[in-house]
Amino acid sequence: MDRIPISVQGYEKVRAELAELKKQRPEVIKAIAEAREEGDLKENAGYHAARERQGWIEAKIGQIESRLPLFDVIDLASLGGDMVTFGATVELEDLDTDETKVYTLLGPDEADFANGSISILSPVGKALLGKEVGDEIVVDAPRGRIEYEIMDITFKR
Repeated sequence: MDRIPISVQGYEKVRAELAELKKQRPEVIKAIAEAREEGDLKENAGYHAARERQGWIEAKIGQIESRLPLFDVIDLASLGGDMVTFGATVELEDLDTDETKVYTLLGPDEADFANGSISILSPVGKALLGKEVGDEIVVDAPRGRIEYEIMDITFKR
């Protein structure tokens, strides 16, 4: 994927995370210096923890900075239509259990299953793209094949 779709809100959240990580850099460097002063580094848990934290922060900063130029920022308020696209909220009915599920399709950097959003790159997301109300999709999941019918498609304004 050359471009990565992300909502305006998702983009701002990623930018805020990057700023927070950069703000933590000096704190971690200070913690490393203080732990180093304690002496023997082989058995200095504080030093090793601070170095591990520094490595994680630097890796996360690098990951975010490498993705920023790839983001295609999309205003969800400008979206609409009858077809499932990025930003659509889709109501599905499991054809085996009659259970209803509602998902909002977002980019991989902001999808949060616990809050009702899934990535357009997930198996369900890929199966939904381009579909309309009344269409049925089949998703191969770890528990087996799941068949859904699209009951409703909305776009949040």
